[in-house]
Amino acid sequence: MHQLLTFSFYRHYAVHMRPYLLFVSGVAGMSGMAITLYDAWTMKYIVAFFAFFTGYGFGQALTDCFQVDTDTISAPYRPLSRGIISKQNVFIVSLAGLILGGILLALLNVWNIVLVALSIIGLATYTYFKKNHWWIGPFYNAIIVVFLVWIGYLSIGAIPLENLFRKNNDLFYLSLLTLFSYTNFVLMGYLKDIEADRETGYKTFPVLFGWKATCMVGDVLVILSVFFCFNLTEENDWRPLSIFIISTLLANAGQYSAHRAKSPTPENAAFAIECTVRSFLLWHLAVIVSFRPTWLVYSIIFYGLFELALYLRPSKEQI
Repeated sequence: MHQLLTFSFYRHYAVHMRPYLLFVSGVAGMSGMAITLYDAWTMKYIVAFFAFFTGYGFGQALTDCFQVDTDTISAPYRPLSRGIISKQNVFIVSLAGLILGGILLALLNVWNIVLVALSIIGLATYTYFKKNHWWIGPFYNAIIVVFLVWIGYLSIGAIPLENLFRKNNDLFYLSLLTLFSYTNFVLMGYLKDIEADRETGYKTFPVLFGWKATCMVGDVLVILSVFFCFNLTEENDWRPLSIFIISTLLANAGQYSAHRAKSPTPENAAFAIECTVRSFLLWHLAVIVSFRPTWLVYSIIFYGLFELALYLRPSKEQI
């Protein structure tokens, strides 16, 4: 317990937060805020974005507490895998961070409590579904990210939960974009862990059906993501349209790379996985800029910082 009072613990804990992936939850929440078309008080956006941005990190660290078995093989560099910090302390800090973020979001809209609670429960139970049910793992994880979109919408829109989808096709399309694009990120991410998951008894889709089948499902998920993003992108504005095109090209490049891989290794999966997270971010940024053109500069800076964080990650084979 004394670890929690040391700087060293938080330096190691930050590795489990995956700083390069904080942008995923950040952009999901931002997209939900953007489509409300409601000019709220600036501080509302800042508070909500802080909760979204840090939420992914606390959530990743929480799930790592339940996956030390496979991470010891596939991600031995992580502090939990090396036994440098304890699962108990990581669990405490992660849960506290998620609860703090939930409180901030509840202050913006009390209905957020329901979705935040479901998200925390989902994170705590995700490993069970990942390990035992190949058909639900990626979608289960993606639904938690979809909740962030809804929370972002509720935080700025100032509406009750039951009115979330009332006469709102934009939120419906955005939810499906998030669902399919993040599912592909999770599914393709499993490719780097095939051997470790097989050895530790995880029944993931790639373990049971193989590399090629996983890539083919990924192709379908990309097509669905492109469809829903295109329906949300302003076609008469070159700015969001350009972001949409770049994202789609990256997604296809990643799928092509995975199909062309000659052996199922983490190294051969790395570029494909990088492309799935890049396309996830850029598709959502295309939506954001479509609805909030004045956010273009912020979006460019946001994406640039993501690329920097991705470049600085501790293991180039891990995403």
